[in-house]
Amino acid sequence: MSMPDKAERHRDRMQRKKTRVDGAIARADRDQGLLLVLTGNGKGKSSSAFGMLARSLGYGMKVGVAQFIKGCGDTGEEAFFQAQPNVVWHVLGEGFTWETQNLARDIETAQRGWAVVREMLEDSSLNLIVLDELTYPLKYGWLDLTTVLDDLGKRPPMQHVVITGRAAPEALCAAADTVTDLRDVKHAFRSGVRAQRGVDL
Repeated sequence: MSMPDKAERHRDRMQRKKTRVDGAIARADRDQGLLLVLTGNGKGKSSSAFGMLARSLGYGMKVGVAQFIKGCGDTGEEAFFQAQPNVVWHVLGEGFTWETQNLARDIETAQRGWAVVREMLEDSSLNLIVLDELTYPLKYGWLDLTTVLDDLGKRPPMQHVVITGRAAPEALCAAADTVTDLRDVKHAFRSGVRAQRGVDL
């Protein structure tokens, strides 16, 4: 096929694609607060959420973060975002479950943390809230899923919420507007590489 013929075919394909995309954009005619779930075994769930956090701050929005499970305060994202204006940051966990090894304490910590989140969900000045690793206390039954969904449903109409963590419950995914399942293909840790600052921490 000659180059002019290839160029003509390419132009035709792109024109058809543009028509489809323009039509989809025209049909998306309303604004609302979104509930997004980032789940799956692949790396990048929290990183994606924090990317949205940075994007929101770029528009001058006020944002909030509630971190479940994680208890340490030495991650790069916390160090960076805590120093920014318009950021409310709560570390609500005491470490990974295999570190705490205390079921009653983990349940109490999760429920105390959700009381903090409930206040955030009632704050209309927060444009975006990241609930990092919330899926774990839901999976383990430390938090009541019905209560969590009810509180999420009562939030201000233009407030966006991003939930991260593996094994997101089916009911949570059903309630969400956008669900992304990150797939694990290969991970350096399994070949003996420790977590790296700037990439994993």
